[in-house]
Amino acid sequence: MTHPTLLVIAHGSRDPRHAATVHALTERVRAERPGLRVETAFLEFNAPSVPRVLERLAAEGADEVVALPLLLTRAFHAKTDIPSVLREARARLPRLHVRQADVLGPSPLLNAALGRRLREAGVRPGDVPRTGLVLASAGSSDPEAIAVIAEIARELRHTGWCAVRPAFASALLPRTEDAVRALRAEGVDRVAVAPYVIAPGRLPDRIVAGAEAAGADVLAGVLGPAPEMARLLLDRYDETRVTVGASLSA
Repeated sequence: MTHPTLLVIAHGSRDPRHAATVHALTERVRAERPGLRVETAFLEFNAPSVPRVLERLAAEGADEVVALPLLLTRAFHAKTDIPSVLREARARLPRLHVRQADVLGPSPLLNAALGRRLREAGVRPGDVPRTGLVLASAGSSDPEAIAVIAEIARELRHTGWCAVRPAFASALLPRTEDAVRALRAEGVDRVAVAPYVIAPGRLPDRIVAGAEAAGADVLAGVLGPAPEMARLLLDRYDETRVTVGASLSA
């Protein structure tokens, strides 16, 4: 019995670093699980598109696909854009069974990936108790997504940081620079910024610019192809594959 194809669906960006980072992550997923077919598609700006990849898979005889949104929260793209694209594809390709996986967050593996990037940027274990952390996300107007970011910030506060503030690159406040300055005003001597984003692009660049403008002491890299990210993608794939198998055998 063959395993379903894993189709990783990224948003896409005009910034070439975005697609390069997405492909680096999917390559790590392939390395983690040899033999699993992993395809990458984009909602916009980059090729191949989701419909094009699904059409190719159907033409090659694939019968099952797990479509995994490369998204950290359940907001507009996960709730509307991707389901719409997949519905249209199912209508055109009735023999191809496509199941949408859950988004990546929240997850302890994402928190572990954040920790990895902060350590790589120079945060040592002994620094944490005297360091304030800005958890900088892309931002969303979706209440569920906002609540998830707030909850992650609360969880991180319990891991030893002297303070944790969420910040957003769009849709709502505070911006990264505002959160850094607010921590300084509270008397925090050392401030680290952790971008809660997967790949570079316009909004992540706003996070970087804000951190630099406010004089953050540490700026971590994007989550990108961290090992924890690859494991998380496979976890979401496995969860959905089990559900697919159960529904097909019912």
